[in-house]
Amino acid sequence: MKNTVLLYTFLLICAFQLHAQQEQPIIKIDSLSEVVVTSTRIDLPFMENSRTINIITATDIKNSSAVTIADLLQQVAGIDIRRRGTGGSQADLFIRGGGFDQTLLLIDGIKMDDAQTGHHTMNASLPLEVIARIEIIKGPAARVFGQNAFTGAINIVTKSNLNNAVSANLEAGSFGQLNGSVTVGSELENSTHIFHAGKMTSEGYRNNSDYNNSNYFLKSVFNKNDQPIEMIATFSERKFGAENFYTTNPAFNEYEETQNSLMALTTKFQSEKFKIQPRVYWKRNQDMFLLKRFEPNFFRNFHISNKIGAEANASYKSELGETGFGIDMSKTYLRSNNLGQRNRFMTTLFLEHRFQFIDNRLDITPGVAVTYFSDFKFNGFPGLDVGFDITNNLKAYGNIGFTYRIPTYTDLYYSDPRTNGNENLEPEEAFAQEIGIKYNSPSIRASLSVFNRDANNLIDFVRPNTIEEIFTATNIAEVNTKGLEIDVAYNFKLNNFNQTLAIGYAFLDDNILEQNEELSRYALNTLKHHYTTRLSTQLFKNISQSIVYKYAERTTGQTYNVWDASIMLQLKQMELSISANNIFDADYIESGFTPMPPSNVLFGLRYSFK
Repeated sequence: MKNTVLLYTFLLICAFQLHAQQEQPIIKIDSLSEVVVTSTRIDLPFMENSRTINIITATDIKNSSAVTIADLLQQVAGIDIRRRGTGGSQADLFIRGGGFDQTLLLIDGIKMDDAQTGHHTMNASLPLEVIARIEIIKGPAARVFGQNAFTGAINIVTKSNLNNAVSANLEAGSFGQLNGSVTVGSELENSTHIFHAGKMTSEGYRNNSDYNNSNYFLKSVFNKNDQPIEMIATFSERKFGAENFYTTNPAFNEYEETQNSLMALTTKFQSEKFKIQPRVYWKRNQDMFLLKRFEPNFFRNFHISNKIGAEANASYKSELGETGFGIDMSKTYLRSNNLGQRNRFMTTLFLEHRFQFIDNRLDITPGVAVTYFSDFKFNGFPGLDVGFDITNNLKAYGNIGFTYRIPTYTDLYYSDPRTNGNENLEPEEAFAQEIGIKYNSPSIRASLSVFNRDANNLIDFVRPNTIEEIFTATNIAEVNTKGLEIDVAYNFKLNNFNQTLAIGYAFLDDNILEQNEELSRYALNTLKHHYTTRLSTQLFKNISQSIVYKYAERTTGQTYNVWDASIMLQLKQMELSISANNIFDADYIESGFTPMPPSNVLFGLRYSFK
């Protein structure tokens, strides 16, 4: 099946290329040459970065047939989203085979890591309606972001304005799905505001898989004509049946409720050579888990974590190049009936400098991050990026770096009848290397990268033998991970309308399977082969459609093929849509013991008030 799809895709590209050359000139569609990657201190256009970076644009989001960020990120090769159900209730985020706490999620550059557990990373996900683009930085990013960016980072960039507009969205479909939202944009004389409120509900596609999820988002810019101050506030609440999320007992009817909120204030002072961006923020996460949904006193975990932080990021341009530097200070507080009362103070100093030589064709960027943890002391993350512009459109690059992750409080202190934390855990460490080449033109965007990561002290919950039922958090042996990634996007014209064919492939190989699979809870389910294709077409004036194909082969031997599709009809201010997911009813599991939904459909209606 995999070889057939690869051949089909290749022939499809050739056919479209021949047709485009014969019929229509190639045009630029969402060209990334103008996109400035803002998740680092030194702002650089997409093509000038010497790292593996994927950009998901607003057009990509619209054509993705995705409902949540978890659905959307699954379409990027090298990113493994392991969902335990639908509606974004719970999903773990992995990049290049790392653990679910080894990828850092950011919102407008604000770090959304959670000290309790990496299972809450995706709790901070935003509704797709307010997202301008998503920046995906693969590889070790600790020198840029600090700890938790062990295998990469994902920065969600929100929209800056919606002018004066109001849109309402209503969706209904299989399993009693009912989604509704309102998005409002207001452009005033000296301020700008975006507000979104949404609700997603479902009866569930299997026993105890119902959910009731809410999202609220507010972004305002005050004093925009003088010294703009940006405020962002988000709140998400998820209530969902967690059937077999953590156990195989069908009588338990597990249940979970989470809340995640963010409040941040940011401003920027800028001159011709100097820029500084100070920020203060507060992030809160709440998690309540019941082992038996209808017997709350049987086993209940309740955790509240608060993170209060202040940071300042700056850059300075001189004859020697551009220097980026910054400081990030934060204090984390945890209250938990299982993990106890904990707190941690962190301070990270960042420094990097970008040198340019040979008429600016060669760039070299060394950098370092030094972090103090009140419970793990000082740690440093040096790294180096190198890039060379072969032509205006073609760039070769390479990077090396050390990366680091301290244990979560769950790793250290969690306890239940089958799981024990370990207060003696050591931090995870790794040394990673990567080389790549990328090409960007109005019609084709392509990249190829090869990477290697040597990790020490990776943390997993393991047991000594199959007779023992208790899994204990343990620093497992050294693990080597290597792989390659290919991404190609082809933009062309057909019948005078814009079309896009995007292809991604990721291969990953590690030696972690030298352990006994039955002895590990989390580490042994990485994606060995991951292939994605998205064809977004428009053949008529008001109708567009998209087909998405995903192939996955995991190190456990499981393979599956999933097809999704959507069609949209634009009628002036009204948009009608139909999305079909898992069209051919694939039977597969992404995480734990939870089977994913069978084939399902969602009907949507969006109306924009001008």
